[in-house]
Amino acid sequence: MTAKHSAQAGGVTRRQAVKLAAAAGIVAAGGLALPPLFREPLRSEVFVAKAADYGADLAGILRRGLAELGVTPQELAGRRVLLKPNLVEPHAGAGHINTHPLVLRAAAEAFLALGAASVVVGEGAGHRRDAYLVLEESGLEDVLAQDKLRFFDLNNGPVTLVGNRGGVSKLGDLWLPQLLARVDLVVSVAKMKVHHWAGVTLSMKNLFGVMPGVVYGWPKNALHFAGIEESILDINATVRPGFAIVDGIVGMEGDGPIMGDPVAAGVLVLGRNPVAVDATCCRIMGIDPRRIDYLKRADGTLGTIAARAIAQRGEDPATVRRDFALLDFVPAQQGIRLGR
Repeated sequence: MTAKHSAQAGGVTRRQAVKLAAAAGIVAAGGLALPPLFREPLRSEVFVAKAADYGADLAGILRRGLAELGVTPQELAGRRVLLKPNLVEPHAGAGHINTHPLVLRAAAEAFLALGAASVVVGEGAGHRRDAYLVLEESGLEDVLAQDKLRFFDLNNGPVTLVGNRGGVSKLGDLWLPQLLARVDLVVSVAKMKVHHWAGVTLSMKNLFGVMPGVVYGWPKNALHFAGIEESILDINATVRPGFAIVDGIVGMEGDGPIMGDPVAAGVLVLGRNPVAVDATCCRIMGIDPRRIDYLKRADGTLGTIAARAIAQRGEDPATVRRDFALLDFVPAQQGIRLGR
């Protein structure tokens, strides 16, 4: 199967999909039932694994992590899974900007091996309007073609209005892609990066990419105007991703999420609760999650950030800690360093 035919939306070619989406426009409000929550444990568990490079057995690592977290074939049998990567601003050869394609491949293999009925990939890139240029430059298109995984451009296509379950920002109700109603499990497959406005961008911030550009603009300006931290909380409360995987094999430090420098953290981090996953990632990055505004506000409502309330599986975050470089002149990165 060619790359062109693998990146389809709704069974049509990629260019047809964009045209049809534009013609469809925004559909009437209502009718979108959010996917049921993945089985939520009484306490949060997060799995941390070492991965020296992208040539490691990533699918095996993820399968081991899923098993450690108690994910069973019975739980995933027949489920339709959406993998949501971070493709913010692809540049060929700059693997520290976006979720690596081999992490997406490994995630798809792991969920299918556990009995998922289907796995698709969806993203609404933050800056580029041409989703398929994004796929080509990021290297993801080849992986999608080889593995016959369907891609959905979340920036375009039918959307519908749903109630804002967070109610923190000034956004009011949220327009979401109708695709979310056709999957059972949303998995945020994020990149481990610092951020010049939010402090860090991990699995929770990654959900900006489900918000359609045809409504919220490029680079999702309406969400910025409504407050980045507040929008993160509202989107996560409404979409309720059921799982998070963070690619920290090579992350980004300094002027993230685009202009920063690569840093080899050598880890994959995963769990059912994005808040706990992101708090663990912060500790690995040498950042105090209590000093990240949206994580502090999510604590006790969307999840937990307290180390004592997170059962760590796999590696101890302290043993794989790699302090990411922070910029003194960036307000969001000031005073967030985790003490030793």
